[in-house]
Amino acid sequence: MSQRNPEFDRILQISTIPNPIKGSSAAFLLGPRQTGKSMLLRRRFPEARFFDLLDTELTAELTVRPRLFRERLLANPAKTVIVDEVQKVPQLLEEVHFLLENSSTRFILCGSSARKLKKNARNLLGGRAVEHFLFPLVSAELPDLDLHRMLNHGGLPAHYLLDRPGPLLRSYVNTYLKEEIIDESLTRNIPGFARFLDIVGLTHGRQLNYANVARESGVSASTVRNYYQILEDTLLGFQLFPWRKSSKRRMVETSKFYLFDIGVANEINPESSAVAKGSDVYGRAFEHFMINEVRAYLSYNQRDDRLQYWRTSVGKEVDLIVGAMQVAIEFKSAMEVRGKDLAGMRALLEEHDPPARFIVSQEISSRLTDDGIQIIPWQDFCDRLWRGDII
Repeated sequence: MSQRNPEFDRILQISTIPNPIKGSSAAFLLGPRQTGKSMLLRRRFPEARFFDLLDTELTAELTVRPRLFRERLLANPAKTVIVDEVQKVPQLLEEVHFLLENSSTRFILCGSSARKLKKNARNLLGGRAVEHFLFPLVSAELPDLDLHRMLNHGGLPAHYLLDRPGPLLRSYVNTYLKEEIIDESLTRNIPGFARFLDIVGLTHGRQLNYANVARESGVSASTVRNYYQILEDTLLGFQLFPWRKSSKRRMVETSKFYLFDIGVANEINPESSAVAKGSDVYGRAFEHFMINEVRAYLSYNQRDDRLQYWRTSVGKEVDLIVGAMQVAIEFKSAMEVRGKDLAGMRALLEEHDPPARFIVSQEISSRLTDDGIQIIPWQDFCDRLWRGDII
């Protein structure tokens, strides 16, 4: 793939990413910077009136006099209004609420920080707005998805499309993850938060240990918990909680933490200059990619199935449990799945009977074991997932 300008066109498939305003008069579209929220909305709603709060002059004006927003729309009504980066002027939610009650205008409020909205806004439209989330690129948007590129570059469109995304990734980490979080007054301990991010890169996708992270970061365990919450509230990461129900085994009770994007996770990790096949980093990136696929599928289809992982105290593990054990999935980046790769799933089957159990790998064709475990190529799994045949 040749070098591409980072001013990309996100590959939009209407069947993949839902219309955020369908069935409601107001919606929040939330997601980290550079996932393509603005591009998606401009292409979906070309006739909408757009308020871009990255425009510093407009933001300053509306911060001082938020009522101007109401007055301008009452003087010049629009069918659909989009407010981009709405968390920069949370007071506008009061004006939107008024207009929802007193006009027929539909609103889409786009932002990257749920934390700032909830902290500074007195209401979130009285529960009238539907929440949608935009994820990094998924396989359903990339018919010719290059797995090696995805595991190295990540799924932010500008990074995925570039042959050499390193400078942009470094800029993203240094500018957005550090400076913008600090600018939002979410933390004042800049050195401590920077050290914390380095540790997050090393421990990404592994079980959380607040005491260890605190010791390495030079801050307290309570501060570390707050830092992780900041990453979740700014949509930069998520916890995968453990499955705790067992009558036969002692289960782990510690969550795993994943950053939202593979490329960002690689950039933060000081030990990851490149994701080479066969390495531990490669296996973790593959797992991360597949978990992101499942999370995005559930979100875009407005499904609330709970995601967990299953791990015993002696280390037997299955990467993903969907719902109440309806689906169990293990992700293996290997080209060939061997008997040892089935150990975690078979340990789970001694106690549970999920109707669907998958080992997703890089094998070239599907096969079925005697105990009903489906070994399936990752491409086939993704195709079936987005067709609705997995969950």
